[in-house]
Amino acid sequence: MNVCWEDFGWERLADGVGRRRLPGWDATCGLVVGGEGVLLYDSGSTLREGAELRAQAQALLSGREVTHIALSHPHFDHVLGAAAFPGAEVYGTQGLDALLRREADALRADAVRHGVEPLEAAVAAEALVSPGHAVTGQQMLDLGGGRRVVLVDAGPGHTGHDLAVLVPGSPAVVFCGDLVEESGEPQAGPDAVGARWPAALDRLLALGGEDARYVPGHGAIVDAAFVRAQRDALAERFGVS
Repeated sequence: MNVCWEDFGWERLADGVGRRRLPGWDATCGLVVGGEGVLLYDSGSTLREGAELRAQAQALLSGREVTHIALSHPHFDHVLGAAAFPGAEVYGTQGLDALLRREADALRADAVRHGVEPLEAAVAAEALVSPGHAVTGQQMLDLGGGRRVVLVDAGPGHTGHDLAVLVPGSPAVVFCGDLVEESGEPQAGPDAVGARWPAALDRLLALGGEDARYVPGHGAIVDAAFVRAQRDALAERFGVS
């Protein structure tokens, strides 16, 4: 793409690949542009934030719409904006659809606890979009024009439903969700599966290799050495090898 991503508020990571670091919780949303389709990785914490992402993507892409959304995991700051992208096909790991339907009110309450205005959180939870496409193992998605991405059920780890995305290229880019965090210690809430988290990071490293750019759910871009060090720290933290 012969356009300056930074002019539109995005950080360019590779040809046709970028991300935004959203305010508030420093959550990352990724964008992958193909000849026919556009994939958004995560959707923001509210419908307003989702609508802002949609407008920013349209400005960057001369009016093109997001056609596919991949949800990294079921936390409010990553999923509550998805309804702002009507018509987009939504992907998540197996079982995420049922979990989001079941836990919509818990997501609303968690958003409010973290500072989202109660009415805004309620509206977003009411409009919550469940994935229509379940990913088990690995699934290739063809965005056209030679752009293919790989959706990977990489967890469990940070949650029971961690979805990563590999964008092959030079360099390859791996969107990690909150399996990797750079701006703080990895957060392990009640839905974390700590004993299996290091193995999830092993899968990410095998997926991207030594030269990939790894995109954390929160924070700056990291390399394989950072992911490996975080993997070892998590193994020590949870008492696994």
